[in-house]
Amino acid sequence: MRRNTVYLLLIVAFFYSCGKSDRGELVGAKTKSKWYGEKPYGMVLVPGGSFTMGSQDEDVSSAFNTPTRTVTVRPFYMDETEITNSEYKEFVFWVRDSVVRTKLALLAEELAYGKEPSKEGIQRFQFKNIDTTKASAYVKYMLKYYGSLGDFDSPTQGKLLNWKEKLDWHPARYTDEYYAEVMDTMFIPVDESINGRRMIDVRKLKYSYAWLDIESAARTSGNRKDFIRKEVVNIYPDTTVWVKDFNYSYNDPMHQDYFWHEAYADYPVVGVSWKQAKAFTNWRTKKKNDYLRSKKHPSTVPQFRLPTEAEWEYAARGGLNFAVYPWGGPYTTTDRGCFLANFKPSRGDYAVDGALYTMEAKSYNPNGFGLYNMAGNVSEWTNTAYNESSYNFGATMNPNVEDAKNNRKVIRGGSWKDVAFFLQVSSRDFEYGDSARSYIGFRTVHDYLGTNLTGKKTKKRSVK
Repeated sequence: MRRNTVYLLLIVAFFYSCGKSDRGELVGAKTKSKWYGEKPYGMVLVPGGSFTMGSQDEDVSSAFNTPTRTVTVRPFYMDETEITNSEYKEFVFWVRDSVVRTKLALLAEELAYGKEPSKEGIQRFQFKNIDTTKASAYVKYMLKYYGSLGDFDSPTQGKLLNWKEKLDWHPARYTDEYYAEVMDTMFIPVDESINGRRMIDVRKLKYSYAWLDIESAARTSGNRKDFIRKEVVNIYPDTTVWVKDFNYSYNDPMHQDYFWHEAYADYPVVGVSWKQAKAFTNWRTKKKNDYLRSKKHPSTVPQFRLPTEAEWEYAARGGLNFAVYPWGGPYTTTDRGCFLANFKPSRGDYAVDGALYTMEAKSYNPNGFGLYNMAGNVSEWTNTAYNESSYNFGATMNPNVEDAKNNRKVIRGGSWKDVAFFLQVSSRDFEYGDSARSYIGFRTVHDYLGTNLTGKKTKKRSVK
């Protein structure tokens, strides 16, 4: 019997040793999945590298504002076009629907208190019930001791909204009077309507999010919660900029139709402040990560964000280090007299380049990196705070000046209403972060993980 036991132990030891392939060597922690970078839809890869940043011309006015220096930026993905009305409208619709669903769920919960569960009328929009019989130990623990799985500071108190039930915006098809009551709160008051037409009250469309101030946390001591910043942003574009930006000018059609009409779906969104652009990047990150979690994907994507000023200029140059414009230069027309960007070529003549205002986001030829309209059409927000001397004290590796107290934010690229000087890749200007203009839009970037830009698998040696 003892002999058989020893024999069995030897077999177990043999199989155990065969199952471990490291032979006691240090081979690194193993993960069940491998990371393969995925190019985000609508973006192009900007490979990163060093370039001469600033104005190379003998421009006295830019001598202190944009002095030349060599800087290096890491690789990143960038939207090939400015964010369009259609893309930003998706953000607006999501916020609108989440506000309505939250109101419906809270009222449904209040009406159902102490009653038998029902799926009729407004009760269809109750918060999602979590099946605790099939839930994991973690879910059961959280529900027992915290009562939810989410953000306790949110209006839903961490409860999950029901997105499966379809919202109906036509008054004739409202589910019941309680549904009508909630919908009534989303429209402008009756005494503010014109000709009996009630429109969505865009003041209700607010997006709430939180972010960690890593810069402050890394340089000062304190608890993690001390560096969590919470933002509440009204995200609807200011369509009145088409009127406010120009005195004694008839721009009412643009005010009425530019953001909403299908004719302008592929045009760059304008009337968006720096704060609204930042909120959009947070929502876009959330949208992608929510999808990955729904597919039980083990990884999350890096954050979508606004580009730094250095990243923007490097991308705008398209690989041409000493170029004046994204296409090279020094001229703004081809040898046949065709304009290469949407801007104001001469005084009072806005339409000679083919557009009176903005043009479709994918207009003219892309630069060397495949990016459209890095000059003209609309100026673009960057993540960098504006300072006249920031080039002198900024780092030479991934330079970026972030200053929460400085509300002046760098805009780049020039716009449909600007002269050619502002189209130059080195020209810089600023606008206040809480303001919106008819000539300022934005595009987002996304960090590239790793340094293998070929996209090929890296072979690793294994210990046999």
